[in-house]
Amino acid sequence: MRPLLHTPLVLSSQDKAELESLSRRRAASRRAVERARIILLAGQNRPVSTIAATVQVCANTVRKWIKRCIGQPLGTPTTENPARQPPAGEPPPSKLPLLADAPRSGRPDTFTAQQFCALIALACEKPEEHGRPITHWTARELKDQAIQAGLVASISVRQVNRLLRATDLQPHRSRYWLNAKPDPQKEEKIRALCALYQQAQPAAARGQLTFSVDEMTGIQALARIAPDHPMQPGQPVRREFEYERRGTLSLLAGLEVATGQVQACCRPTRTEADFLDLIDGVVQAHPQAVGFTFVLDNLNTHQSESLVRYVARDAALAESLLGVKGKQGVLASQASRACFLSDPAHRIRFCYTPKHASWMNQIEIWFGILVRKVIRRGDFASLADLQHKLEAFVDYFNRTMAKPFKWTYQGKPLQGIASG
Repeated sequence: MRPLLHTPLVLSSQDKAELESLSRRRAASRRAVERARIILLAGQNRPVSTIAATVQVCANTVRKWIKRCIGQPLGTPTTENPARQPPAGEPPPSKLPLLADAPRSGRPDTFTAQQFCALIALACEKPEEHGRPITHWTARELKDQAIQAGLVASISVRQVNRLLRATDLQPHRSRYWLNAKPDPQKEEKIRALCALYQQAQPAAARGQLTFSVDEMTGIQALARIAPDHPMQPGQPVRREFEYERRGTLSLLAGLEVATGQVQACCRPTRTEADFLDLIDGVVQAHPQAVGFTFVLDNLNTHQSESLVRYVARDAALAESLLGVKGKQGVLASQASRACFLSDPAHRIRFCYTPKHASWMNQIEIWFGILVRKVIRRGDFASLADLQHKLEAFVDYFNRTMAKPFKWTYQGKPLQGIASG
């Protein structure tokens, strides 16, 4: 019988830590745990027979994995056959890769490396480049095109799917992205907005009110064709899938940054006249205010002729100084109107977010609250019912939930949260 030799295996502290972690890992396979325990016990200078009994495997299995880790047959090191040591100053290599299964012989590859690359290249090309009037590939169409183009003699749909999974390619999926035009004043505008939000409460104490305003358009009055089934233990509310459309409304809203109070109005449209009504309503609701600053995006109705004339009347400016829309003066262009409306010398002024950065507008946070609490699971019998429920929520929010948002912008997408 072959003697059970002693194990001359030396483990570094890194090896011990990695092997102990693997031996305790619940998600690791049973084989991996067994191999880790074998090497840990061998590193403690235990005899092969003791290791085999402890791990409950045969002695040959113990010898196999110890031999793999020391890279030589088992036995006491001699001058002719010393145990391999790393060069001085070089850390010993990790033992974990040595515990993996060795490559095994099997069926030869079905496709060559060149065919594999050609199939991947085909999946990355547009189908229309190959005469197929479709927008994206499916596994079946990739298979047909590969055979038609002579890339392979034959291939199954399953093999194509395996190839796509192995290379993490998903031709059936797509994502939108925006090739935003650079705004040279973006950083300056962001800093100004952040400073405006941070100073909103001290400014309000001086009578300078800051409002975040915008429109939420296309709110649908959806009426479910059957009532909900009530919630039961272990089962959520069940809602009818089908619905009837009863029309749409636009909600124009302004959020007072210092207090979190919301003022809103519902309209069937969102014209510049509708927006002017919102601004005038906010101004009329605060007769004691010294000044108003409105934060808003760059929509054309937010830089309209009627808004310019409204601000000019409040500033007691002669309308003859405004010029003619589209021709000269303040009204000459949208850019000239925006410049006039953002003039800090006016009692009513407007502060515009950078282009493609409407998330800088705090009213968008409130719109998200409205969607979650009223619209997403709402059931509206008519437009009048929708308007009533929207207005009721505004009143409910102002009484029970309104508080200033804590603005924590740090150069990433919107991170405004309600302060507690």
